[in-house]
Formats: sequence, structure tokens, C-alpha cells
Amino acid sequence: MNLEIITPDKKVFAGQATAVTFPGADGQFQVLNQHAPLVSTIGKGSLVVESAGGKNTYQINGGVVEVLNDNVLVLAEAIA
Repeated sequence: MNLEIITPDKKVFAGQATAVTFPGADGQFQVLNQHAPLVSTIGKGSLVVESAGGKNTYQINGGVVEVLNDNVLVLAEAIA
């Protein structure tokens, strides 16, 4: 799936991912290839991106995620 992680300052990540784990309001949730359409807020915590190159972890302070047609767009407030 195609993943983009964007903050007000810059584009943090753009590329292919096999799984993305988000900090949700009621706990973590994961998005995999061919996931059903989804729009959700995300909380403060670790956003984990799994790709062919390995795992990357970003600390975020909240935001919004949209999943549609195997594209995942993350609008994050800030990334540490």
C-alpha cells in the first residue's frame, strides 16, 4: 500500500508499506494491504511503519488517518 505521513512542516514519509500501526483513542489499531476504507483520529504515541526495508517508529502527538483504495494518508500534528 502507498503511505504518506505529513505534518504542517514537512512530508515525513512517502512510499510503500506492508503494515502501519497507529495509536488510537481506545488502543492501537493496524492497517494492512487492501484494508477497508477508514477515516479516524489518532492519539499521541508510536506510529509504526513496516516495509520491505524494516520497521520505522515515529512518535506523534495526534492527527487523522484516511485509508482509501490501498492509499494511507496520515496528517500528524507533530512528530518527535
